Amino acid sequence: MNTTSSTTGAQATGPLLVISAHAGDFVWRAGGAIALTAAAGQRAKVVCLSYGERGESARAWREGKNLEEIKAVRRAEAEQAAAALGAEIEFLDAGDYPLLETQELTDRLVHVYREFEPAVVLTHTLADPYNGDHPAAARMAIQARILAQAIGYEAPGEPLGAPPVFHFEPHQPEQCDFRPDTLLDITSVFDRKRKAMECLPAQQHMWDYYTDLAKRRGVQLKRNAGPNLGLPHTCMAEAFVRLYPQTTGVLA
Repeated sequence: MNTTSSTTGAQATGPLLVISAHAGDFVWRAGGAIALTAAAGQRAKVVCLSYGERGESARAWREGKNLEEIKAVRRAEAEQAAAALGAEIEFLDAGDYPLLETQELTDRLVHVYREFEPAVVLTHTLADPYNGDHPAAARMAIQARILAQAIGYEAPGEPLGAPPVFHFEPHQPEQCDFRPDTLLDITSVFDRKRKAMECLPAQQHMWDYYTDLAKRRGVQLKRNAGPNLGLPHTCMAEAFVRLYPQTTGVLA
């Protein structure tokens, strides 16, 4: 994932794994990256640790739905959104508010890493004072990556390589110490991201918020890319922070 993607077409380095605390998080924060990966003919997989059934389904609770009904609704919406983006999706149903960090859940993620062999991993930030489920998901995603690399860890498959990990943008970045160092051009697939967002009607207030955010990040992308790349007047982008250093033979 480079600072900007090419305007000549979608690019992807290999399979993309997105570890999402709740069933809607991946759409708002990484829908463009997922759609770009799928458009390039690579696999994109989303793992939802929970459905967001307790903390992110207020309307359904007010409508009188019970817990299992809410889970079913959230699952169906997330499946539709993943399909709109071209992604596979898996639900671990670990519960939310709180999402508890356990060895069992981390081990399930190790198995996902070993089976899927991602080239890139996206997950939440390690700080979010508004939602403890998000950093909990990030900590387990990172720990599972480390364990999946260990040759002696008891899990099927070969030890994992060292896929880069990117933190996607939280809802209130200023409060989460989020200072993006990677801007991804999602202009060519933003319509797919918007379609995926509209699969989540319970959080309709987020549709325009993340559309506007993509426009603002697109302005920053164009400014940082320079004037000579032929970028369209209106760019759409997603912002990320890289966890581990980039390895390269060329500074660019």
